[in-house]
Amino acid sequence: MSDSTTTHTVRAYDKELEILGRKIAEMGGIAEKMLADAMDSLANLDTDLARATVSHDPRLDLLQRDIEEQAILTIAKRQPLAVDLREVIATIRISGDLERVGDLAKNIAKRAIKISSEMRIPRAIIGLKSMYETASILLKDVLDAYALRDAERARAVWMRDAELDALEDSVFRDLLTFMMEDPRNISFCTHLLFCSKNIERIGDHSTNIAETVVYLVTGENLPTERPKGRPDMSDFSTTVNA
Repeated sequence: MSDSTTTHTVRAYDKELEILGRKIAEMGGIAEKMLADAMDSLANLDTDLARATVSHDPRLDLLQRDIEEQAILTIAKRQPLAVDLREVIATIRISGDLERVGDLAKNIAKRAIKISSEMRIPRAIIGLKSMYETASILLKDVLDAYALRDAERARAVWMRDAELDALEDSVFRDLLTFMMEDPRNISFCTHLLFCSKNIERIGDHSTNIAETVVYLVTGENLPTERPKGRPDMSDFSTTVNA
């Protein structure tokens, strides 16, 4: 193979990686906006915004399929090794996590539509807002870590997932209290419990992306056990069953 042919091949491969990277960036932007809009629609019971949030999900799904197809084609054509192979595999993994973030944000928006006619409990949303703020920071930071190929920033996201777990437990306590205070709150608070679980899962997908970034940059895997900040929940199961 001549030098000119080799140069052309390298440039074509670099272009393919650049396109994959741009699509990941676009997915990240959509996922962040869907999460922000879903939370706003929930906090304000804004059904129009909720429906608009749901409408963005097909674009995220399409991008994920495009990335998978292009990545597989790139592997077949270029047969990359070592860090080059990790680059391509990372786009497949991250696109899958971002697609799930979009699904979870869509679920929150759908809950906002369902509870729009329910009796409102404004204070019940406060804990969810705190969860959202933490989850959105984790998502932004891990996307920045990927863009900058910053393994240390990715590790920091991975470590902070415990904060979101602790916040979810706090929200669980609060919502359980509201339900016990007045049975009329049960339906509204049950929907919020599902929303809190969706936000917590978004944090999990951010830590998945963090693990992928560390592997991409260093070739090493983070421990399979994530740091956890959850207190013992046995007392709550006792309360519920009482």
